[in-house]
Amino acid sequence: MNEKIITFFDKMQKVDRRVIYLIVALSIIIPLVIPFNSPTYTSEPTENIYRKIDSFAGDPNKAVLLSFMHDASTMPELFPMEVAVLRHCFERDVKVFTICFTPAAAPLVDYAINTAKENYDVSSGVDYLNFGYKPYSLFLPIVLGMGEDISEAVDTDSQGRKIKNLDIMKGIKNYDDMNLVIDFSGSGSALSWVTYARAKFGANVAAGITAVMVADNYPYLQTGQLLGMFRGLKGAAEYEKLVDVFASYESEEYPNGRPFSKEISKSINVPITKETITYVEDGQTIDTGIPLNYKYKTARIGMNAQSVAHIMIIVFILLGNIGFFVTRNKNENL
Repeated sequence: MNEKIITFFDKMQKVDRRVIYLIVALSIIIPLVIPFNSPTYTSEPTENIYRKIDSFAGDPNKAVLLSFMHDASTMPELFPMEVAVLRHCFERDVKVFTICFTPAAAPLVDYAINTAKENYDVSSGVDYLNFGYKPYSLFLPIVLGMGEDISEAVDTDSQGRKIKNLDIMKGIKNYDDMNLVIDFSGSGSALSWVTYARAKFGANVAAGITAVMVADNYPYLQTGQLLGMFRGLKGAAEYEKLVDVFASYESEEYPNGRPFSKEISKSINVPITKETITYVEDGQTIDTGIPLNYKYKTARIGMNAQSVAHIMIIVFILLGNIGFFVTRNKNENL
């Protein structure tokens, strides 16, 4: 083997681990501080959720329920997808309900709603409703009870108001109307909704989960028991793009958002370094004039940093392994 190559790998084997940690840290920090454009390709598990929610658009007799089953430790992955779903519902005039069964999730629900609604003229009790925190001991009675009558199963919202008296409940009675439940968690809690809400009442269930839980939930996605799945930060980034490309898209032809198209999803990427949403379509750049708010790009910016960091780690693993065998071979030949 070439002596220069052997010398190079010898030096690489002796690099101080603190240097490697510093390079990996910089590969994360720099893309977060200086965002760059990278393509975001959407996948079927994410697209299925988008299309289901979009099918409810403008229908006063359809709604979505978001279940927050996590604490602040998993916010980097789950919070962007929660905000993206809320934005989609607000953008397309879809009624949305929220609930949580852990005390730590209660402020996260409020935070997600307040973050998402800033650019929309929506109000509690009319366009959205937060059921608030309910003790986990009531999980089963509530999940089963909502299959019969939501207002009887939950009774009051987070502000202590009687749910049955609120405008948002007009046309909404049970899972026939609130026919999509998305459970956000760092565990397999979505399976409880599958076991009771789907198996008994036929409700559509989707999961928003951290990346480490994806493998555990895939069998239920493949069997159709889960309608769709947000897979970690990647799933959040995909949904951010879908909302910007379709739900937030405005033109004379499509004043309320353009219809979903797999081809458009593949061909259009929303840049994250522009002031407004800009598309390249049929070779022409179209500036929609819709402002891009930094907080609505967190997943895509995070994916850039995550991608660069993973590439650097893979490079170091390859160099380390090659260096090990080169050095061992050299020592054996001495």
